[in-house]
Amino acid sequence: MKENRLRTLLDEGKPTLGTHLITPWPGMVEVIGQTGAFDYIEYIGEYSPFNLELLDNIGRAIELFPEMSSMMKVEEQTAGFIATRAIDAGIQNVLFTDGRSADDVREFVRMVRSETPEAGGTHGVGMRRYVGYGYVGAERWVQAMNEVVIAIMIEKKGAMENLDEILEIDGVDMVQFGPADYSISVGLVGQGGSDEVQQAHTTMIEKALKAGVAPRVEVGSFEQTKRFLDMGVRHFCIGWDLGTIAAWCRNQGKGMRELLN
Repeated sequence: MKENRLRTLLDEGKPTLGTHLITPWPGMVEVIGQTGAFDYIEYIGEYSPFNLELLDNIGRAIELFPEMSSMMKVEEQTAGFIATRAIDAGIQNVLFTDGRSADDVREFVRMVRSETPEAGGTHGVGMRRYVGYGYVGAERWVQAMNEVVIAIMIEKKGAMENLDEILEIDGVDMVQFGPADYSISVGLVGQGGSDEVQQAHTTMIEKALKAGVAPRVEVGSFEQTKRFLDMGVRHFCIGWDLGTIAAWCRNQGKGMRELLN
């Protein structure tokens, strides 16, 4: 079992930087890892097609880079199944979506933690690759489950209404605001950049910092980070592979068309 780099940095009080991966190809993990630019890759399973074999191969690719760990964003309906299979494949951390209440979030934590009396979880050890298919001791696996960084999307009206209670839950390491879903849940469809929605984002950051829970912010470029840095945010996930490709195609294609015409 490799070191969980994201957990180490959080425990040391250091900033963290990740990037998003939507393309379901382990080779892209290697391309990103070889740059040495990021502390972790977030595989956005919520938006991407995948199977269980792919999760194993992403886990293998991540382990080529000791200074980089991984996270998977899991969707609401099958969160427990996907989270446990991702972790046991070697994807060490989880971002849960669509929680609406403190009870929802408590259940997310239980899904990850081992079923020991101390941890109080529901995750059982199995003959999967993260325990060497049975050759790594159960004691080390239990420790690893306690080290999983659990991040929670605050993207529903209910989550904001219950934010104070959510931030008090033992096991919640990070929170991230989701302006698109939040705007829909409060009746402001398509207005993620509105003053009302952005004020909710600011409120989430301020409350998280006060509670000692790390607020994480997604940005498209480093130029977008200043106002969040000024607020005290030190954890960012920057860029999306598909967005980068789309922007390159638009810019280079437009330039070439102008030259050809």
